[in-house]
Parts: sequence; C-alpha cells; structure tokens
Amino acid sequence: MENAPVAILTTSPRTVLRDYHELLNLAGYQDVVAKDADTALKINISWHFFFPGSSTVPWQLEGVIRAMKRDGYDPNLIHGCHNRTVVIDAHLGERENKQINVLAAHGLRNVHLYEGEEWVHIRDAVGDLTKKFLCLHEVYPGGFHIPRRFIGENIIHLPTVKTHVFTTTTGAMKNAFGGLLNERRHWTHPVIHETLVDLLMIQHRIHRGVFAVMDGTFAGDGPGPRCMIPHVKNVILASRDQVAIDAVAARLMGFDPLSIKYIRLAHELGLGCGDPRRIPIVGDRAAAEQNWHFDGPFKKMTFASRMQHKIYWGPLKKPIEWSLKTILAPWAYIASVIYHDSFWYPLKARRLMRAVLASEWGRLFRNWEHVQPDENGYPDVGAAPAELERAGWTAFRQSLGILGTCIREAPEFAARRRKVVAPR
Repeated sequence: MENAPVAILTTSPRTVLRDYHELLNLAGYQDVVAKDADTALKINISWHFFFPGSSTVPWQLEGVIRAMKRDGYDPNLIHGCHNRTVVIDAHLGERENKQINVLAAHGLRNVHLYEGEEWVHIRDAVGDLTKKFLCLHEVYPGGFHIPRRFIGENIIHLPTVKTHVFTTTTGAMKNAFGGLLNERRHWTHPVIHETLVDLLMIQHRIHRGVFAVMDGTFAGDGPGPRCMIPHVKNVILASRDQVAIDAVAARLMGFDPLSIKYIRLAHELGLGCGDPRRIPIVGDRAAAEQNWHFDGPFKKMTFASRMQHKIYWGPLKKPIEWSLKTILAPWAYIASVIYHDSFWYPLKARRLMRAVLASEWGRLFRNWEHVQPDENGYPDVGAAPAELERAGWTAFRQSLGILGTCIREAPEFAARRRKVVAPR
C-alpha cells in the first residue's frame, strides 16, 4: 500500500488562510476526517505564557476551522479540545495564546477533558490491544483511563515544529500525550519514546480518523518545549500519518528521523512511515528539502532540563525518581513552576523573542483581535511588533498564582474532578 503523503507549503500572513485550506486538501483530510462524526481539534499548549513556537497559534486554529467549514463540515460537530497538566494552566494558556478568541469567534464548543468528562478504563476502550503495548502495561499495572468522548471521534492534532528535551523533537505523536493519559503521565517519562508508540496504537483503535496539522510559521530550537530559541520559518505541514509528519518536521530541523527513537519504533511496528526517502511529499517540495540546522535540545540545556535528565536517566534516578510516584511528587511540580514561570520567563523570554516578535507573524499575533482577514489571509498585520505584557515583574506575579493552582490541583492532594468508570 502506498504511504500517506505529507503536505507542506510556504506561507505568509497574507495567504495563510488560503494556504491552510490548500494544505489540508493536498493531504487528503476529507478522506480521513468523517463529516458525520464529532471532530476534536486537539490544541497544543506547551506553555500557558505566549512563547513563539511553543503552542498552537491562532492562525493555525483559524485556518483549520475555516477550511473545514468551507468544505462542508458542520460546526456543531467541531470542538476545541484541551488537556490539563500539573504544571500548565490550560485556561490561562488558551487566553494568553489567543486560542479561545478563535473558538469563540466561530461559536465552537471548547472541551477541557478534566472538567466534567467521563473517563473509561483502557481495557474497556481497546480490549486486547493492551497486550501489544511496549510499556504502558508495566508503567500502570492496573491500567489507566482515557476520555470516553474520544471513542469514535475524529481528532485533528495541532502541534508546532519544535524540539523537546525528552524526545529530541515533538509534534503530532506527542500531542496525544496529554489527552490520553491522566495527571500521572510523568510516570512514563523514563520510557517516553515507547509511551508515544503505545498512544499511537490506541489512537488508531479508538478514533474514527486521525489527522495532524503542524504549524512552522514559528519554530523552536533548544531545550523545548518551553525554553527555546524561536525562529520564523514560514512553513505549514499536514498528514494523516502521524509518524511521517513528525519525520518530515525532524528532517527540516536537521535531524535524522530514524535516529529518534519514537519515530523509529513506530516505523518498525508499521504504525506509519518514518523514513523520509519513502514519504511522498505534496505541495512545496523545495520547502521540504530545507535543513534548518537546529542545535537541538541537548546542546544548551537549562538547569531544569539537566536535572530532569539526571532524575529520569542519570545518577539521580535511584535516589529521587521513586518520590515522583508518591505523595511527595508535588515538589517536582512546584520546582518546575518556580524555575520556568517565576525565573526563566520573567528574566529571559523578552530577549530571546525580540526578533521574531518584530516579524509579520509577531505583529499578527499582537493585533489578532483587530486584524481584518480577507479570503486569503491578513493583508494588514499592523506596524508595531508584538509586546510581552507578562514579562518581568508582571510574569513573576502571575507565576505565583500559577504556583497556587499547581499545588491545589496536584492529583496527590486533590480529588479528581473527572468522572471515572471502573473497568468491567
């Protein structure tokens, strides 16, 4: 059987809406995303603060929604979809990244999976597929729960092109991580590559259709998915093959896709194609041949990422990792919020973002609430560069509130708000 294509286009604010419509159809999304089923737009929030390249950008979400409506999808069967993590405030993130503006403008439902949604045991959802897992049966011997609403739904992942301190790169496959696993997903970090493969198996079993639309207008290099060096790259990608789109994105960033374990494992198991020589490219083939020569996540790691590696794979694994599976675990959540939100973002974000905020995309983000699109895109994005309203002391004060939320919502302390159904 012929491998699924990856579509790639070069874009600009003036043409981005037209380009997203073309992109989705080049990748054949209408053959994958059924029109008679609910479709979850799985929004990526890697940081609740705005940082270019880290989270789903508003024009990515806008472009996908407009394309679907233009192609006859019922808006009543489309919804935004968010997960929560122990260190990310999804409600703050959807506001700061202006995703909620897009959903509200189109009158779409906005689903937060941990708020009133029913979760079902994995064995009831996928049956004997659990016997094929690479690692999740060992990480969670008693099983785990996934959102019931995912069963039979389409899902369109909306990641960005960026690096990651755990997985080298992150994209379509890892975007399922937050939605399919509960707050104790950090238990899987030592086997994160195998986890992503197991989650892809689950997606293939439960979803009506799986599709990914990846934005590379901004792209992030360095110790992602947060503390990165952002770049303007002006590309967008789409595919039904989650492995292939991640492989093409990895190659753009300058990495050998098959040297990245989660891509190689998924490729070897036949869950998609990770070999760029065998992936059909449609659209702008010259764009797909670019090599951005990113340094990657390991060359200039932050203090936090170095400590994470020591805890999960290094000398601190034996003395410390056990605590992350006990009531002591919130120390790690608190440390993460203090480092990233109270220290790194207030002191370093503005300098690293300055150049990209002055770009056309940065200006589009700043003026998002006021720009007037035409059928192609945004002909006038304004003259002033984007500004960080939450840098410095403002960001620091905000981080204190996030820290309180982190402690209050820690699963070790708080009762779950989600509805869990016991396995049959």
